[in-house]
Order: sequence, then structure tokens, then C-alpha cells
Amino acid sequence: MAKRVVSGQRPTGRLHLGHYFGTLQNWVRLQDKYECLFFVADWHALTTKYDDVANLASDTREMVIDWLAIGLDPKKCFMYKQSDLPEIAELYVYLSMITPVSWLERNPTYKEMLQEITTKDIATAGFLSYPILQTADIILPRGELVPVGEDQLPHLELGREIVRRFNYLYGDYFAEPQAILSPVKKLLGIDGRKMSKSYDNAIFLSDDPDTIRKKVNQMVTDPARKLKTDPGNPKECMVVYPTHQAYTPPEELALMEEKCREAAWGCTECKRELADRIIESLADFRQKRAEIEKEPGIVDEVLREGLHQVRPICRLTIKEVRDKLNIMKLATARE
Repeated sequence: MAKRVVSGQRPTGRLHLGHYFGTLQNWVRLQDKYECLFFVADWHALTTKYDDVANLASDTREMVIDWLAIGLDPKKCFMYKQSDLPEIAELYVYLSMITPVSWLERNPTYKEMLQEITTKDIATAGFLSYPILQTADIILPRGELVPVGEDQLPHLELGREIVRRFNYLYGDYFAEPQAILSPVKKLLGIDGRKMSKSYDNAIFLSDDPDTIRKKVNQMVTDPARKLKTDPGNPKECMVVYPTHQAYTPPEELALMEEKCREAAWGCTECKRELADRIIESLADFRQKRAEIEKEPGIVDEVLREGLHQVRPICRLTIKEVRDKLNIMKLATARE
């Protein structure tokens, strides 16, 4: 039996290149090697956007369309919504009873986001305890492998600690999920910050060619290079060169570096080449997305079928967890 991979994404609407290189590229590859479960993390979205839920349903739909268009195949993997499985919330409650608050407070992401997000109050119980919910997401369907970037390893290790504590208290039951490190090329936004919809600095997978060219032209380059005749330094090029590394073969990249250092071409030509490569790489995606959009019921169908496949696994797990916790099930009249 192939090992089971579990991973999810918050529904933020249409996805961008950062999502592709950080997550989707790896998911598409993994679905051919493992049994893969990919979920819409709509409860997780509420940890920071609890006051902005108007577009949650439409954002979910747009994200799943992007999943399908980029190559996730419902015949190879199961896709479902977190909120359609109340068993996740139940396991989250049980795990929260055994997780020390000190474990949650030392989470580096928690500390960083408290400092970064100053426009709203995210010092909530839900945000503090999101690693517990994340752990429930993974282990309820008996996930064994979790694709992550190196920056996410502390989150997974916290989940592994929670699993160890559960097994210590109630007997070995859950496997400790293992990381599959993503060969992630972290793409920055066009302004040099983290690529994010909220920063308005992202190139979306669904952007048309003209929009992509416009955004690439706005990318930050080597700040010391003022004129085309000035020699450039690719290592000081903040966004364009690192993005080229994701799209340009090594031998061609080496030639570009040489031309840049010798001022044989300018940043405009470099950006034009990059835009062409991005546009070409997304041609099939744009065509497939347009076809999927013509089938209004496809997202519901895919999520319904994924739920149908995953729900029995989760129901069996929560039944066995209740037994371990000696939580009595009230017999019904029929029983």
C-alpha cells in the first residue's frame, strides 16, 4: 500500500506563482507516487480572517478550479473541505485537552504573525491553537507524510510532539507524521516582499499575458544598476534573477549572468525574457482553467467525491479515539 500524504491550503481565491512553487508543483508530483488527500483549510482561514468571510465560498471555488487546472487529478487524489468533516473538530477538542499552552506559545510563526499583523486582533484562542487543528487535519485520516518547506518544519514537529503525548497517555495509536521536504524555490513578490494577495504584489496563475508583462516590468532589480551600460550583479538583483532561477535552465541562466555582468543587455531585456517564460509555462493552465469554468458543478462534484472517500476513514478513527478515551456512546433506541 502506498503511504498516505495529507496537506491543505487556506482558501484565498485564485492562486499565484508563490503557491505553485511552494505547494502545488509538489502536490502534482506526489499524486503519482502516494495516496494523496488535499483539503481546503477553510477553518484555518478563520484564524486570521474571522472578520472577513464574505468571499469564503467563492474563494474556495476559485482555489479548487486552480487545483484542477494546474494538474491535480480527482482520479489520483482526493480533494475535500475541512469544514465538511466535523470529526476534525472533535479530534481537535481532544488534542487541545492534552497540549500544553507553552508548546503553542513557542511556535515561531505565532510570534512572527503577532508582530506582523497589527491591523486586527489575532491574539485569539483559535489562532494560538491552530497547530492543534493542523495536527487533527493530518492524523484523523491517518496521514503519514506531509509535504512542507523547511520553514514549516517547526509546525510539523509540534504536531509530532502532540501525537507522542497522545500515544503516551492512551497507548500507541497514531503514527508520527513525517515531512516530505519540498524542492521549493521561494518566489518573492514583484516588490521584493513575500508574494501575497494582501500585499498586492503577486503574479497569479490566471493572469493574462499582458498583465504578467506589466507585473514583471515592475519587478525590483539590482538597485545599483542605474543605466543599461552599467555592469550588473545578478546576486544583487532582488526579484528578477531569483525568479529566472525558477524558470530558466542552468546553462541559459549562466549565459544571462555573463551578459548582465558585462552590460551586454539591460534589465528591460531580462524582464522581457522572464515574462515570456512565465507566460509560456502557464499556457496549458489558462486553457484548462477556461474549460473548467464552463462546468459550474465540477467543484462541488470533486469535493463531494473526495469527502465520500475520506469520511469513512475519519469516522473509524474518531470511533477508535473515543474508545481510547473511554467516552461512552449513548445507545439509540434502534440499538
